[in-house]
Amino acid sequence: MTYDPTGHLLLTPVDREAPTRVQRLRQLGLGERPEPAFDEFAHKLAEVTGAPYSMVNFIDEHRQFFAGLHTPAGTHAGGGDLGAASGGDVGRFMARDHGYCPHVVVRRKALVLEDVCDYPRFAGNPVVDEIGIRSYLGAPLIDRTGIALGTICVVDTEPRPWGRAGLETIKSLAAELVEQIHRREDGLL
Repeated sequence: MTYDPTGHLLLTPVDREAPTRVQRLRQLGLGERPEPAFDEFAHKLAEVTGAPYSMVNFIDEHRQFFAGLHTPAGTHAGGGDLGAASGGDVGRFMARDHGYCPHVVVRRKALVLEDVCDYPRFAGNPVVDEIGIRSYLGAPLIDRTGIALGTICVVDTEPRPWGRAGLETIKSLAAELVEQIHRREDGLL
């Protein structure tokens, strides 16, 4: 965590593992393009949790890429930024300093924010004002090499009581997706 010259807390944590993560993502062929299997997984996340938005998110040094994406209409855009000025359409890219997934990757632990406004550290994140995000539930995708490749997450524009059940669900689904990534790497998918 660092401070900017104006004295404001910068909310994005320092990510020392990013170069290693990018190398591993390239080795796996992930994080460069949308993938139907990840879109299907994001849809499953939305169905299981009842959340309007869900993502399979891979993070590099500068941005987040949603290789899997589900929106309230059940659709996803091919490119662009999340919450872009084009009417808030959800796209595949988001700045690394937006959202909560970078925290999950650096901490290597699931994060439950039933109402982001209850947490001063998270309430000031740009996704709150720019997109209207009020609730977040995410878990890291830690692969067999021990690298946190990214996250799966669900978000809502309303506070949500995720509770212990939501935490266990998101962690279980993250483990399921990591196994799918491993089967893909082993040529079994």
